[in-house]
Amino acid sequence: MSKIFANFNLNQSLKDFQVNVTQVLELNNVAGWNGITILEREEKIRKAALILAGQCIGILLMQLSKSTEAKEKAIECTKGWWRKKTKKNGCKNWQILTVGNVIINLKLPYVVEIKTRKDYQRKPRGQGFCPFLRWLGMESGVTPYVWSNIAKYGTIMNSFEIAKQTLKDWGVKISDERLYRLTYKFGIEGLSIRQSKINALKRDRLETGSSLKDKRVIISVDGGRTRVRNYDQKKINPKTKRKKYTGEWIEPKLLTIYTVDATGKKIKNGEVPVINDGTYGNYKKLLSILEMYLVSLGINEAQQILLIADGADWIWQHIPPLLNRLGCGDKTSYLVDFYHATEHLQDFADAAFSQEKEKIAWFKAARKDLKIGKVDQLIEQMKQVRKSSRGSRRKIMTNQINYFDKRRNKGLLNYDKISQFNLPIGSGAVESLIRQAVNLRLKGNK
Repeated sequence: MSKIFANFNLNQSLKDFQVNVTQVLELNNVAGWNGITILEREEKIRKAALILAGQCIGILLMQLSKSTEAKEKAIECTKGWWRKKTKKNGCKNWQILTVGNVIINLKLPYVVEIKTRKDYQRKPRGQGFCPFLRWLGMESGVTPYVWSNIAKYGTIMNSFEIAKQTLKDWGVKISDERLYRLTYKFGIEGLSIRQSKINALKRDRLETGSSLKDKRVIISVDGGRTRVRNYDQKKINPKTKRKKYTGEWIEPKLLTIYTVDATGKKIKNGEVPVINDGTYGNYKKLLSILEMYLVSLGINEAQQILLIADGADWIWQHIPPLLNRLGCGDKTSYLVDFYHATEHLQDFADAAFSQEKEKIAWFKAARKDLKIGKVDQLIEQMKQVRKSSRGSRRKIMTNQINYFDKRRNKGLLNYDKISQFNLPIGSGAVESLIRQAVNLRLKGNK
């Protein structure tokens, strides 16, 4: 799809669209048609529709750029970037890429820091910016919709080449370098916004919302495992001239916050945001991120809250106190992921029984007892089975008994009660996030 410049004329754009589509809709030589014929015409119709969409976006931005109210709002919202000697410096021509590969040419006000000389001539100093584009997040030369899709495909695809082709199919044609730059810049901008909100929370200036008011909220946290490169600035390979590095295993920590309806089904209609985030930092960093989201979404107004995670001690030591501090203690339930807990039952069965049939039968019965709330009876049964064992097998069994005993005392195994509320007993949402973000993206080639 070649570049097309915005004409800022809706009637002309509609006329061009009608001409292009009318030709595609003509029925000629129908006897020779097949699926490929329909495919080709579908592509032409979609291309024409994308161009029309781009032309409409161009008209929208052109009208907005001429609005006095919009210009004043742009100045107001970007005053934080003005320095003491920043002044208006006329207008400049800017090009913005939008869908359909439509290029929007706009002439917009530009500000820059001014240096005053003795002869009273003003000369721009430093790098200025366009308040209008900064206000609307278009300084990178693309509309917000295009930029978000560049970042999305640049992140989820296996390579930038595949992402480039996918974007091209949807009417966005950019170079490899620009795709790479915009993808990473989008991430940097997101991290900057997140950090600004965390800083605002520390100063008690974070704006709170009510997105979670009267909602049933699920909070889930987990950790993955990836290897990162630590470059040695002093050691350089004499042949390749590249810096040597060592690989270090670290744990990225991820969180997800979502809501469920009365039947326990995850709500995905866009009315309530689904939050997925994480960090390579320690648990304190994750806690600050989690608190920021909970406060900004209005967690204290939620109807019911469930924290579900695996057995990592840091989760249960620090997140429940955080929820209590946010005023959620009386409406919050805590649960160890059921499927994580059953792995410990399997480890116990492997150590306790040598016969495969006996092992499977015991595991199925124990799993059922755990699910329906017979935790006390299950632990006593495990202790009875352990009596006849010795050595390393007995040690394994003791460790598993202690695992369940410790979490029973903390109220983390109430699967029967949680099921009665139609709430999930598994942390599949965050496990899926680990798979997508860590196993497929962070560990994958790019």
